[in-house]
Amino acid sequence: MSTMYKPIGLLIGVLGGIAANAAFTQIWRRVSGEDQAPSATAREYGWREVLVAAALQGAIFGLVKATIDRAGASGYQRLTGTWPDK
Repeated sequence: MSTMYKPIGLLIGVLGGIAANAAFTQIWRRVSGEDQAPSATAREYGWREVLVAAALQGAIFGLVKATIDRAGASGYQRLTGTWPDK
């Protein structure tokens, strides 16, 4: 990865995490009607609720991260003429 891209990639990653968390929170509220997803150790939830919440969160975080990382690399290439992995 290009040395110049490393700080940009780091910033993009942080912004991606913030965006993914916001997206998951909104989707979880719509799907469950609750403000927060259950944690793995929440006694009042069963296995199904905890695992569905974790799977949904993982899918959303993966999708948002890949989208933002790819967009960042594409933008970097447009600006510099090189793909960041070179």
